Amino acid sequence: MLLEDVMLEFEFHLQTKNYSPRTIKGYRNNNKRFISYLSTHKVTRLQQVNSKHIKSYINQLLTLGRQPIYCNGILKCIRAFFNYCLEEEYITTNPCDKVSWIKEPKCIINTFNDSEIQSMLNAYQGHTFMDIRNKLIIGLLVDTGIRNLELCNINTLDVRDRVIHIHGKGNKERVVPISPMLKKLIIRYDRVRSLYVQDKLITDDCYLLSQTGNRLTVEAVERVVRNCGQLAKVRDSIRCSPHTIRHYYAQAMLRGGLDVYSLSRLLGHEDISITKRYLQSIQDDSIIELASTTSPLMNIRGGSK
Repeated sequence: MLLEDVMLEFEFHLQTKNYSPRTIKGYRNNNKRFISYLSTHKVTRLQQVNSKHIKSYINQLLTLGRQPIYCNGILKCIRAFFNYCLEEEYITTNPCDKVSWIKEPKCIINTFNDSEIQSMLNAYQGHTFMDIRNKLIIGLLVDTGIRNLELCNINTLDVRDRVIHIHGKGNKERVVPISPMLKKLIIRYDRVRSLYVQDKLITDDCYLLSQTGNRLTVEAVERVVRNCGQLAKVRDSIRCSPHTIRHYYAQAMLRGGLDVYSLSRLLGHEDISITKRYLQSIQDDSIIELASTTSPLMNIRGGSK
């Protein structure tokens, strides 16, 4: 069976599982690059592929300077492809089973400090629709930790009185709370939004609108955050992106005493090990300060006298 033919089946399989177009594109492109690599070694049929081919491809990526986390992402896509082939009984064993994950170095996540976040929240002080919308974008990212695409996918009915319904990865839904300060930004945006859409033909149920009245794109949100970082004079060493704000949110919640399991649910992580990366990146002095406020001895009701 030709690999190219099975790849078309696999892509359709992902569509039937209701994966997002962006996720499907990632699986397709990563597997097609692997199939192209195999073709240079005269391997074009599914049954010809073995673990040595996969190991050789991953080693080539490492030789080209790709990071372990990137290579593991590629391996995840290849593994999913062969799992599908196994389920369809096109093969009897998954060649990826004999391919180990690459050990990833401990990653220290550098993000904004409190002062920089405060400056970013104050960066948009105008009274125009765009300034009020941009301020809400920053507020939403800071106060909920949602992903860029999740922010773009918020619909008007998703924003409730006390929570926002988020359409997460793999079409999994979750809710995030609306704090009193975020509520103020939402009320202000709702007021100017209703005036803004009066003379526009809105064909989408999107909540956050572009200048032309369409749904925001991830690129547009990235520009808003990047521009905000420039206005706030954020350190050059910090990458001003929605994902960096997500890092800040996670670390701020942990410093505030939220347990890693609850944080994992708020962030929409499938695996708690992903959430633990944020905990590992918190500086030792912050951990010590947090531990002092959560001391069992100090917090025992009616402790020793």
